[in-house]
Amino acid sequence: MATESYLDQPLSYKLRKVARYANLYGIGRTIEKVRAQYHMGAQLGFDGVRYENRECNSPDDPNRTIGLMGCGSFAYSTIAFYLNKFDPGCIRAAMDTDSARARSLVDRYGAAYATTDPAVIVNDPRIDLVFVASNHASHAPYAVMALDAGKDVHIEKPHVVTSQQLSELVSAIQRNPDRKVYLGFNRPRSNHFVRLQRVLLEEEGPAMINWFIAGHEIAEGHWYFDEAEGGRILGNLCHWSDLTLQIVGLEKAFPCRIVPCSPVGAKSDFVTSIEFADGSMAALTFSAKGHTFEGVREVLNLHKGQVLAEIKDFKSLSLMRGATRWTHSSWWRDHGHRANILNSHKGSRYGEPKSAADLAYLVATAELFLKIREAHDQRREIIVERPL
Repeated sequence: MATESYLDQPLSYKLRKVARYANLYGIGRTIEKVRAQYHMGAQLGFDGVRYENRECNSPDDPNRTIGLMGCGSFAYSTIAFYLNKFDPGCIRAAMDTDSARARSLVDRYGAAYATTDPAVIVNDPRIDLVFVASNHASHAPYAVMALDAGKDVHIEKPHVVTSQQLSELVSAIQRNPDRKVYLGFNRPRSNHFVRLQRVLLEEEGPAMINWFIAGHEIAEGHWYFDEAEGGRILGNLCHWSDLTLQIVGLEKAFPCRIVPCSPVGAKSDFVTSIEFADGSMAALTFSAKGHTFEGVREVLNLHKGQVLAEIKDFKSLSLMRGATRWTHSSWWRDHGHRANILNSHKGSRYGEPKSAADLAYLVATAELFLKIREAHDQRREIIVERPL
């Protein structure tokens, strides 16, 4: 997740930011977002490849079965936050190539140790589930390492950045059929999206889907823009291409036609149109032109059968069928983070078989966002045949 630092802003700005976020996310989550700002600037690292947290009173507690790979802002303020809130003491270790960030997360959440070596995590026999939240290009390689070491794995988006990585990940899954793989697409588990899907299942025919997303401004030179990392299409837009695929459904989606539109040289502004096999149409507009004070803004407008629907910032869902209108609102923005993270933890811990990602879906959503990127890079229409 690309995170902007606010530490150098005037005090009045920071106070307004905290007040606004408390209204959007609640006090507890906002505090962790503030802590994450300082975490990202942590300086106290360690020598060697491993740091033992002497403040951890139960390093070998059998409940400590989770390892984190990647200790950026999202891992700190979202993954570790919800894991620790639901099951205190479940995190055993954290790994990052930046030793200071690995140590900072371990100290904050009372884990047993930090490391800069991914092999230490995957070879730890006490770890059963690995959350991968590192830089995008390393997601699939780390996941393959974890699977081949006998671990379940939760892979943050995007789970792959190339077709070769997708092939290697699929091979690892097939080599380890008893292991569970979870994906970091959280919005499908938002209560607003779950409600919407229930209503849409009652409707027949194709859907018209329109997303408008105003994303974080990211400075030129940020690692997101490295060719190997996939840019903003793989780093951000994949959230909404995945949601669109879930609305249409795998069995009705392919083959599909992708039509790209973006200014020459644009890295953060693009429109993607998709025509699906069942006649459904989607337009995904992504814009990043300045600072979005309230974070990512996103609006869905949808028409299917007799239903008109709108989701605003995953804080409200409005539905209309004929003359009947109803609205669902939540106190805080519900992007599904808590539900998705805990689904992985519970599914791995308690062996719930339907909790993990289906292989056909894992491949299809990857093929879709990889082909969207290819269409924009090559500035041409692309047909995506049915994966697998």
